[in-house]
Amino acid sequence: MLIGEVARRSGVSARMLRHYESLGLIRPSGRTGSGYREYSGEDIRRIFHIESLRSLGLPLREIGRALDDPGFTPSALVGDLIRRTRERIAAETELLTRLRRIDAAEPVGWEDVLQAVAFLQALGSSSANTRQRAALSSVDGVPVPVEALVEAALSETEPNVAGALRWALARSGDGDGDGDGDGATALLADGLGSPVAAVRERAVRCLAEMTGGEAAARLRDALTHPDVVVRGHAALALGTRGVTDAVPTLIDMIVRGRNDTDAADALSVLAAGDTATTERIATGLVDRLARTSTDARVRLTQALADIPGATAARALVELSQDGDNAVALTAAYLLRLRETR
Repeated sequence: MLIGEVARRSGVSARMLRHYESLGLIRPSGRTGSGYREYSGEDIRRIFHIESLRSLGLPLREIGRALDDPGFTPSALVGDLIRRTRERIAAETELLTRLRRIDAAEPVGWEDVLQAVAFLQALGSSSANTRQRAALSSVDGVPVPVEALVEAALSETEPNVAGALRWALARSGDGDGDGDGDGATALLADGLGSPVAAVRERAVRCLAEMTGGEAAARLRDALTHPDVVVRGHAALALGTRGVTDAVPTLIDMIVRGRNDTDAADALSVLAAGDTATTERIATGLVDRLARTSTDARVRLTQALADIPGATAARALVELSQDGDNAVALTAAYLLRLRETR
């Protein structure tokens, strides 16, 4: 069979067949009397084998080795192709992500594109100082891909860099109609569902520094989160903003001894509001006193000191006569402080 006929039947162009021959992949079995290449049935089968291996992504020079080396194992070939394909997909996925993030930043001109590329490279640097500078520069008119900021914030382990990233996210939008803010809060809310505890904590700490209704709504949802750390950060943030939904969690934090001083401070802020909230806080603290350990009772007693009103004062008087000496001494001391104010 001549080369033209082989090309028609195999779908491989005559030019490619000659290229295969130049590489030694195929060798026509014979020549016609006029000197034209003549391919046998075995040659045709080899061409189809070459095309099959090409369809798997194997380079031409390696195809020759695979076909001619009796010791070449298919399993090794397929395993190597899987590894290469995964690496190629990972590289293409990374490129696609970078392009999407630059597009989301809505660059106006090429200068904006170049600045966004430089920002993404700096954000992914192995140098903590470089990452921190990138975060701090994100408000200098550079089109910032918020998704990249969130990803960096959720993975950052260096405290100073993490703080800069939280600040940058807080400046990215207030979550009240600003697209960047809404996008950031939604992505951070997804981070609250991470199976990694450290990622969940970073997500809620970022939300705690963001203002606006969207961030507040996410924090309210976090008050019922199964992770006690997430609940605590959400309650502290909401408490300092005057959100009374945080009261039960704040009291629970005092009982547990987890950021109890900060929780007591947040309760005192809330207690400075209306009388109903003050009474609710005082009653909640007193109720927990009856069913906790000595250490927790001392902390609850201390928290009562900054709660105004008759309920808190009456509770401290009673606690000054408590059978637990540590609780009684603490209450007596706090009563004296209240009298001097």
